[in-house]
Amino acid sequence: MSETLGRVERPAAESFIARRKLYLVFLVFTHESAPQEYKDRCDKYWRQVGEQLANLESKAGAATHVYHESVSEQGEAGLALLKRLHRFSHELVQTRCANGAVLEAMEDAELVAEVSDWERFMMMGYSSSKVGELVRDLYTQALKKRNEHVLSVIDTTLGPGESGLLLVGEGHRLQFPSDIEVFSVVPPALDELHRWLRDQAAQRSEKDETSAASADAPDAAPEDEPEPVDVRNGEES
Repeated sequence: MSETLGRVERPAAESFIARRKLYLVFLVFTHESAPQEYKDRCDKYWRQVGEQLANLESKAGAATHVYHESVSEQGEAGLALLKRLHRFSHELVQTRCANGAVLEAMEDAELVAEVSDWERFMMMGYSSSKVGELVRDLYTQALKKRNEHVLSVIDTTLGPGESGLLLVGEGHRLQFPSDIEVFSVVPPALDELHRWLRDQAAQRSEKDETSAASADAPDAAPEDEPEPVDVRNGEES
């Protein structure tokens, strides 16, 4: 069962102390060339995630294991990799590791690379439907193996009564073991970010449609040319 922190009135978090717990945080990325409005919303999202996560840990138990998408190294090596990948989540993870949590090697690097390669092939498009179907099948198989590996790592490292922190994309497709209580940390800023992205996409679509309509419109009929004016005296000649 997945609970959404901040959106639902839940039973006291203390009631889950004896169970294995997983705090689920969705990854939100930004980059230097992103619009400032987007960067500001990302900053707000990660600030709210930190606040809500700290509040949850104070009631249900601090995370002793950390799992992060695309991280295939444990401990300090994993932190060094994460620092290059994602500044915001690195700060979140580093704070917990400094307090005794372990960053686990959640991913198999080869499986991550395989899934990424198939995704790139799928984005290219195909002339042959047979080839397209084959690539989709191979991608699905690789993704299934990757997810099975991730779930195996979580299941074998998260002990009875322990809490873990998982940072992963929103479309993760992971089905967690039934004895793990999953808490989704979803602050209001995530919905704000989604709305902003939808608005930007709608504006781009409207602009593209307007440009296309202008390009397809027939040329306007030329206006009648005015009679020439004799600039010497301002009268029509």
